[in-house]
Amino acid sequence: MPGLLPGRPCRSTVASTCIDGHLNLKDMYHPPVKRSMTVAGHQTSISLEPLFWDRLRVAAEADGLPVNALVAQIDVARLESQTPCGLASAIRLWLMARA
Repeated sequence: MPGLLPGRPCRSTVASTCIDGHLNLKDMYHPPVKRSMTVAGHQTSISLEPLFWDRLRVAAEADGLPVNALVAQIDVARLESQTPCGLASAIRLWLMARA
């Protein structure tokens, strides 16, 4: 099917982003989606594009962790950095480094 990234499954909660388990190129530029979660005992909201939410969920499942536990681990590493960025940026960078 044209317009799809072969072999790039996704499970987005944004219905128009995925077709038959593949990211639709036309919709991959969907704006960030904000989600609330508890990280290290604190409520926070994080805005990420659906592609990054999908990849974060896959990484958490692969590590046998809930998404918020993985985000907490990323947050600790981010705060230990000499030049910490924002949490959403840290998540994106962590996912890119993991790829």
